Amino acid sequence: MTPAQPTRAQRHARWMRRALAVAAASGLPGGPDDVPVGAVLFGPDGEELAVGRNERELSGDPTAHAEVLALRRGAVALGRWRLTGCTLVVTLEPCTMCAGALVLARIDTLVFGAWEPKTGAVGSLWDVVRDRRLNHRPEVYGGVLADDCAALLRAFFHRPVDNAGPCG
Repeated sequence: MTPAQPTRAQRHARWMRRALAVAAASGLPGGPDDVPVGAVLFGPDGEELAVGRNERELSGDPTAHAEVLALRRGAVALGRWRLTGCTLVVTLEPCTMCAGALVLARIDTLVFGAWEPKTGAVGSLWDVVRDRRLNHRPEVYGGVLADDCAALLRAFFHRPVDNAGPCG
């Protein structure tokens, strides 16, 4: 008997758990204070091509968002900038920069976790990915494991911060 193929929802949840693991790795003790957002790029065959986590603090680069880094690394892995057939899975609704980048990269499917009402550009504040004036519109699945994704962010923003500094 052949095992049943996972449903789209099951596959998206499995991929989101991978993105959550990538995001969680950015908040390890002693690491940079980057907001824990993780992105994973999957190829047309469902194989993982690249990962990205926020690295703005680590690199000093304002464009070093998880999505942009995953797209860059995926393009290198495939040897092309058009990422047609690929799925980008990210723990937080992309901002305008990231939404624009994934549209320009020709991502076929976007899966994201937590909604971002302050900067989200996939339906919350703007809807860049569905703008009919653009030449590409990915399929979007939002809110996948949203509670888990939001909990990771809440834990980061509500953690105690040592403000004593070097002068005590």
